[in-house]
Amino acid sequence: MQRAPLFEPFPLPCGVILSNRIAKSAMSDSLGDGTGHPTAQQIRLYQRWAAGGLALSIIGEVQLTADYAENPGNLVLNEASDLERFRELARYGGESGTKLWLQLGHAGALAYAPTSRPKGPSAFNLPGLRCVEITRDEIRQLPEQFARTARLAQQAGFGGVQIHAAHGFLLGQFLSPLFNKRSDEYGGAIGNRMRPLLEAVEATRAAVGPRFPIAVKLNSSDELEGGFDEDDALKVMAALDGSSIDLIDISGGTYFPGAKSASDRAGHGPYFLEFARRARAVTSKPLMLTGGFKTRAQAEDAVASGAVDLVGLARALVLEPSLPVLWKADRRPEPHFPRFSDAPEGGVTAWYTMRLAEIGADKERPDFAELGQAIRNYEAGNRSRTEVWLRHFSNESGQSKE
Repeated sequence: MQRAPLFEPFPLPCGVILSNRIAKSAMSDSLGDGTGHPTAQQIRLYQRWAAGGLALSIIGEVQLTADYAENPGNLVLNEASDLERFRELARYGGESGTKLWLQLGHAGALAYAPTSRPKGPSAFNLPGLRCVEITRDEIRQLPEQFARTARLAQQAGFGGVQIHAAHGFLLGQFLSPLFNKRSDEYGGAIGNRMRPLLEAVEATRAAVGPRFPIAVKLNSSDELEGGFDEDDALKVMAALDGSSIDLIDISGGTYFPGAKSASDRAGHGPYFLEFARRARAVTSKPLMLTGGFKTRAQAEDAVASGAVDLVGLARALVLEPSLPVLWKADRRPEPHFPRFSDAPEGGVTAWYTMRLAEIGADKERPDFAELGQAIRNYEAGNRSRTEVWLRHFSNESGQSKE
C-alpha cells in the first residue's frame, strides 16, 4: 500500500528532517504573561500540539524587543529575557519529534498602541492607522535584532525560526508600495523594498550557522488595491531563492484596520494554492502553504500535486489539537468549523484565541463558546496584560507610550 504523502518525511536544505508534511502555522496565541515570557498554559498548549502528531509547530509573533509588539500577550526574546523559561517551552513543545520554531516578529505600524509608539516605513495619520516613520538608523539595526533573537532561540533549544514578512507587519509593510512611500534605499522599486527582509535573512544566517532552519513567511499579496501584489511577490521569491533560507511559508492578506484577513474569508479550499504553483517556477526552495485547509483531502491533494511541500494548519488545529494523529489513523477526516453571523471585526480571531486558552488549560468544551463572551474575555485579558506590560517594561528605553 502506498504511503500517504502527508506522512512522508521531508528534508530541509539545512539537513533537518521533518517527520511529515503537516505544520502548525504561526498564530498570535496571546498566552504570554505580560512580561514577554511563556506561561504554563502556553507551554501545555504546545505540548498538546506536539502530542497531536505535528512535524512542525511555529509560535507566532515572538518579539525582538518590547517596543513594537502586536499584542501584550506576545513573547519577547532578547538579552533581558529569562532564557530558562524559554527552554521549558522549547522542551515541552518539542516533544514527540515535533520541531518547535519561533516566528520573529516586529509589528511596526501595527504595534499595539497602548504599549507602543507605532513606527512604519512611512508616517500615516488615518483613522485606525497612526504611526511615525522609522529612521534609517533604526532600519539598519533591524538585521542584528533579528539575528540576536534567533541566536537566543537556538541557545534555548528551539528547532528553528521564521522571519515574519507577511500580514501587514513591519517587513511586509516595507514590501508594500501602499504603505512604503520612502524615497531612500528602502523604498521605491521592489528591489529596495525587499532590502530589509534580505538583510534580516543574511544576518540571521550568520548568527545561527548553516544547520539551523530559517524560514520566511511571505504574502502572495496584501489583497489591497495598490498594495503588495503577486508579481512583486514572485520577485521576492526569486531573490529568496538565492539566499540561505530553508522554507518559504506562503500566505496572504493583511491586518491593517478595515482590511479583511485571509482567515475570515468565505469559500472552500486553500486560499493561495494557485500562487504557490506560480512560485514553483521561480524558486527551488521548499514551499509551505498556509490558509484555507479544512480537510485531509485538501491537504493531501496540495502535497501530492507537487504544488507545495508542507501544509500549514491553524484554526483546524485549534478545533482539534490531535488532528494529524487522527488523520493518519483515518479516524477523523475533518474538524467541524463554527459559523458566526454578524461577527465584529476581530471577533472571530478573539473566539479562536480563547479556544487556545481552553486547550492550554485542558478545559476545552465539546461545544462552541458564545462569541460575545469570548470577545469580552479576550478584551479583559488584553487589559490585564497591558497593565503588567507597562509596569514590567517601564524602565526600558522607548517603551513608554508617547
